[in-house]
Amino acid sequence: MVSSRLFPFPPSRVYGAFADPVTLARWWGPHGAVNAFEAFDLRPGGEWRFTMEGPWGRLAMRKTFTAVEPGRRIALRHDQQGHTFVLDMRMEPAAGGTRLTWTTTFETAQQLAAVRAAFAKGNQENLDRLSAVLRGQAPAPDNA
Repeated sequence: MVSSRLFPFPPSRVYGAFADPVTLARWWGPHGAVNAFEAFDLRPGGEWRFTMEGPWGRLAMRKTFTAVEPGRRIALRHDQQGHTFVLDMRMEPAAGGTRLTWTTTFETAQQLAAVRAAFAKGNQENLDRLSAVLRGQAPAPDNA
């Protein structure tokens, strides 16, 4: 599954919105998501553990960073019962800013099929929230 968006900011700024856990907690997740981070160690092998809460309930998340190239790329493995995937986020300079491309590879086709529609919608909402933060606007509490 691939999601992509052009942001009118340099790659260092887009990367910085992810690299700073305080900023990241403001925008990570679909509309309605609120995050409480327990660990955030942005380096290959580092863990990212947090709880995401929203209209769907409360979910404990665990991710392990597999690649980190400041200003260019972050890759991680998401381990959760029911769906395990690798997320590769690439920030490439483009005319007018930075092209952010997220490629998500699920462990099995069945896992992808089970979440495809919700995941695609959630990814776009996640990018909407990132855009708001990059523009200096905090997403509204309901992120609508």
